[in-house]
Amino acid sequence: MSTFLIDTRTAESAPPEAPAGWRRKCAAAAACGLWVLTGVYLVAPDQQAVVTRFGAVVEPRVMPGLHVSLPWPIDRVAKLKVRQLQRLVIGGDLPDSVLGRTQPLAAQFLTGDQNIINMRVVVQYSVAVPADYLFRHQEVARAVGAAVEAELTRRIAHRGVDAVLTTEKAAIQEEVRAAAQKRINDYRTGVQLASVNIESAAPPPEAADAFRDVASARADTVRIVNEAQGYANDLIPKARGEAQQLLEAAEAYRERKINEAGGDAARFREVEAEYDKAAQVTAERLYMETMEQVLPKIKKLIVDPNGNLDLSIIRKGDPAPVRK
Repeated sequence: MSTFLIDTRTAESAPPEAPAGWRRKCAAAAACGLWVLTGVYLVAPDQQAVVTRFGAVVEPRVMPGLHVSLPWPIDRVAKLKVRQLQRLVIGGDLPDSVLGRTQPLAAQFLTGDQNIINMRVVVQYSVAVPADYLFRHQEVARAVGAAVEAELTRRIAHRGVDAVLTTEKAAIQEEVRAAAQKRINDYRTGVQLASVNIESAAPPPEAADAFRDVASARADTVRIVNEAQGYANDLIPKARGEAQQLLEAAEAYRERKINEAGGDAARFREVEAEYDKAAQVTAERLYMETMEQVLPKIKKLIVDPNGNLDLSIIRKGDPAPVRK
């Protein structure tokens, strides 16, 4: 006979197999937990999010941080980098112009004096209202470009070509940015314009030489005017100084003459007073003094009214004549 030995210890220590229903419950619980975790999401510091529930916006702006919503697909989360600047070119991009693939019609604008200029404008914008940016328009960039181009055309049409190419460029940029921002807000595109920069503005190649000649002539005009202004600025102060000197000299001459006249009048009054006291003596003295002044270096003979000859010699510095 054959003998069979059974190891009862091994059979007793083996755990019973888990039922299939219990495994299914564990899998379902795990799947449910994972599904619930799909409602937990993280918004980065440079992002904002929009939460939609069955396609309708329930949270238009979710700030950075950890948030919880209903599991997917009940709630859907769209994240946007609101601080990132996006670039839009009006009038052809720079690589296209380098490769010769420009679009002349897209770059041409008509000025107020009926001149055509080629322009390339770079627009930078960022997301301001995430919900409007995502769901109001299908092509936000095209709407922004159309708004900026319309306002740019309007501003250029009210200015001459010289102003657009030279002094009015900065003013045009700011006016276009403000007006285009208002139009974009009316469109509700959810975009904030950061800058509108005119990178290049030039006449068409066919008229470039004529524009250069005009610009050169204008520069010569400005230079000549500046030189004339500098000469005037140098000459006018000198003329004013000379005029002031002449006025001061005339005033001094006037004062001197007035003083001399006053002195002469005072002396005449003194002489008049002496004449009233002794008319004959004063008259002779005045006559002698006058002759001494008229003929300073000539010897003089004086004859009195009686016919007597006065042999006294009168010279400058001699004592008074003595009658003999």
